[in-house]
Order: sequence, then C-alpha cells, then structure tokens
Amino acid sequence: MPVVTGVAEAADEVVIDQGPVPEYVTQLLKVAEGEIGYEEGGNNYSKYGEWAGDPNAAWCAEFVCWCVDQVDQQQGTELLNVVYPKYSGQNTGKEWFIKRGRFVFRRGLAPDWGHQWVIDADHELEKNEYIPYPGDLMFFSYNEAGDTEHVALVEYCTRNSMGEVFVHVIEGNNPSSVQRNSYPLDNSQILGFGLPEDRVDTTIRFGNEGDKVLQLQKKLNRIGILDERHITGVCGSNTRAALMDFQQNWMQDKTATGIADRETQQALELEVMQVEFDDPANWMVTEE
Repeated sequence: MPVVTGVAEAADEVVIDQGPVPEYVTQLLKVAEGEIGYEEGGNNYSKYGEWAGDPNAAWCAEFVCWCVDQVDQQQGTELLNVVYPKYSGQNTGKEWFIKRGRFVFRRGLAPDWGHQWVIDADHELEKNEYIPYPGDLMFFSYNEAGDTEHVALVEYCTRNSMGEVFVHVIEGNNPSSVQRNSYPLDNSQILGFGLPEDRVDTTIRFGNEGDKVLQLQKKLNRIGILDERHITGVCGSNTRAALMDFQQNWMQDKTATGIADRETQQALELEVMQVEFDDPANWMVTEE
C-alpha cells in the first residue's frame, strides 16, 4: 500500500479535551496500543489478515477490525458490525458508516447528499471544522474519486500555539507495522471519519438511502404527512413530496425543494416534539 506520512508531535501541542470517552473506546485503544510494534511477515503476511480470511492482504482495516473483535471477546460487548464495520474491501467501511449516518467528510460536504452539520448546531460544517473523537476511524483517499485506501484509529487530537489541529492515531500496515502516527487535520489525503456514535446530520435528497432517511420518514409520518407504507429507508418520490408539503405549509419563507437540509430537518424535529407533547397517550397519570 502507499506509505502515508504523518508528523511528529510538537512540544507546543496541547491535547484537546472532548469530554468523557465511552468505556468500549478506552478498551479498544488499549488493545490497539498493545499491538504497537507488530511487524508483518513475508509476502505481506499478518495475523490480522489471517483472522479476516486473507493472510496476505493489505491489513490496515483488518487490524482495526481485529482490535474491535478482541474487545468483544474480552469484554462481552457486541461492537463488530454494530458500532464498527467488519470489512476488508476498498470503500466498504466508508459506505457502511454512510448508510448508518455516521460518516463525516472532512470538507463538510457529503457527495450525492449535501452539507453536513453537528446535531443541533446552528450552521453547516465548514472544511476542517469537525475534530475527530477518540475511537473514530480516519479514512484516507489518494484520488479524486474519493476511494478509501487506508484507515487509522483515532487516539486523540492536539492543537498547537498556531491553532493547528493534529490527529493522533494508531494504525496498521503503514508501511509494514502497527505504529502511532500524527496527521494535520487539513491533510488533503484525509477523506473523513467513521463515527461509533451519532454526532452528525446530513442533507437528504431524492435517491439517498440509509438509517438517516428512515428516521426522517418516521418523523414525516409522525406529523401525518407520509404514509407508514412509505417508511422504507429510501428517499423516493413520496418522501420528496412530503418534504415539499412540509416546507410549503409548515415552514415560513421556505422554498419547497423536497430536499431535507439543516433548516428543514431541525424544523421537522421541533414539530415532532410538539406532536409528542400534545399526544394524550404520552401524558402521565398521577394519583392524588
């Protein structure tokens, strides 16, 4: 695989505090740290590739997936294929996260979807604004098509005196071992991040499919403008029509585009909350 070059940690870098880390992330980083120094054998052999079914495969993804599986075995968790994908092929991991609404592009713009934003934020993400959390997966691309060819596990992030952010990772197969590395957040080879938790929302338009589309359809159904039979996880003509209805009749000064942008999704969320509040079935009965 191509060698991805990082940078050494500078003396003036300070770790960015992003709050408490889930226990499974702590355990995952502990497993990954314990593998630092592992060297592949001849013909690209690795125990991670062997575990995944191809002992001679390029093994950056296999290393991450192996570490997740180790946490599941040691802690009794069920992370693999639920919180993190089990994958080997190019783009498979990225697409897995996209389908679940948990992939954020470094540029803040998802191809074929649209702008992204942190949940409940009042603006769309700008380029290099999202700072990855420990436990995120960082995907690299070396071509204009955005194909992913390398992945690393985020350990933590730092900021230097110039305000520059660096992502510190543990990665496999770069070029032939497990090692720590560090990359500027604005590195042009960083495509984006796969998130183990739901932190971002993305513009939804005709043809998109996945968990975020399903959530959107359920909300449209809850306020009464999309039939339950159209809750499919695919944004088709009925979902687009319901969105246009909502934009035209429920929002002020909003052009009816049928595209669920940030403003539309946040307005819909407020309407759903109001419906839930007004529903007598949700009222608590108290004894005097």
